[in-house]
Amino acid sequence: MANVSVFNMEGKEVGTIELNDAVFGVKINEHLVHMAVVQQLANNRQGTQKAKTRSEVSGGGRKPWRQKGTGHARQGSTRAPQWKGGGMVFAPVPRDYSFKMNKKEKRAALKSALTSKVQDTRLIVVDELKFDEIKTKNFVNVMNNLKVSKGLVVLAENDENVVMSARNVADVNTTLVNAINVYDVMKANTLVLTKDAVAKIEEVYA
Repeated sequence: MANVSVFNMEGKEVGTIELNDAVFGVKINEHLVHMAVVQQLANNRQGTQKAKTRSEVSGGGRKPWRQKGTGHARQGSTRAPQWKGGGMVFAPVPRDYSFKMNKKEKRAALKSALTSKVQDTRLIVVDELKFDEIKTKNFVNVMNNLKVSKGLVVLAENDENVVMSARNVADVNTTLVNAINVYDVMKANTLVLTKDAVAKIEEVYA
């Protein structure tokens, strides 16, 4: 089991915690991590792009000039793709980009992402994260104490004071254990977990 230091909100080390190898010490499967990230980005796509083909553009019913004898190249319609105002050749149509990933694959991908953060020593555990009021400055001070610039803070419970204090901080996002995903974990330089969040993640994914 990996031993990780536990810090308080002042950035001082207050102990260590053993992380469960079933979640934070698995064999990293890069292919699954890549697939999970691509899936999340694909599922977020609107897919509403549309352009008209020559059959959908209005007009162009009559042959612009006779087949032979004019000196022009032969033309059958003023809405053919080579004409100004003509249709597109292979026009995009609305489509659904989303694809399915199996539950076991998703879980394995998340475990791989968490393990990679542990191996790269980019995972910080804090004993607790609590504020008496909603104040951005307090949250920024804690992040500075922990030396986190671009990170993801994972909470066990929805603490409004913490979430609202972090909302206006650039490059630092907050999420709950039940909403954690591979894309957010991989995008963050540093992953900050509370002790309660670690326990909850191990309970769900171990």
